[in-house]
Amino acid sequence: MLSVFSIFCDFLCVLLGVSFGSSFPPPLSAKEEREQFFRARKGDERARSILIEHNLRLVVHLVRKYYSGYQSSDDLVSIGCIGLIKAIDSFDVTAGSRFATYGAKCIQNEILMYFRARKKLSQEVSINETIDIDNNGNPLTYIDIICCDDTIADDLDMKLKTGKVLDYISRELSDRERKIVIMRYGLYGNAPLPQREVAERLGISRSYVSRIEKSALEKLRKLF
Repeated sequence: MLSVFSIFCDFLCVLLGVSFGSSFPPPLSAKEEREQFFRARKGDERARSILIEHNLRLVVHLVRKYYSGYQSSDDLVSIGCIGLIKAIDSFDVTAGSRFATYGAKCIQNEILMYFRARKKLSQEVSINETIDIDNNGNPLTYIDIICCDDTIADDLDMKLKTGKVLDYISRELSDRERKIVIMRYGLYGNAPLPQREVAERLGISRSYVSRIEKSALEKLRKLF
């Protein structure tokens, strides 16, 4: 399940034109944030994308702050992105509060769910068990990062969003575009491939693969 979530979040970042290794867009002002949320609630997908882009830094900040010693920090960033998207889709902008506090709670809740799911596979979970060390050298337990009583993650189904992207790929892309996107991003259970290997398999140049991939992603970005 984690690999599916990671692939989807990586694919989403490509669609949005951002990466975790690059500089993130600055936070929105209170006025801009409020306007984008109102637009997103009316079905404006671009506004929703802007909210995601300008809050990606929040995910990375929380992972670096609380889980810097965790070996698979990239996985936690992917998990945190899922929490961020759910937070954006469920935030009540009319409440008057800024999104960052609510978003941080949802991101941490998503990461907590991941730890609990992993722990459940081996043994019982203790909410007092130490899972990390904070910046002051104090032990960080599960109970320390439980920030909200309601399980927001249960209210939103990530499978719907994944299915939406896959549906666009199958219906809106040409046969060659679809093949390249599937091979490049490891969709449908395949391993992701570099452009060079995709070019070799299709018998075309690497630059041609790059042009087709760029065109396909632009189509998907507009639809998504």
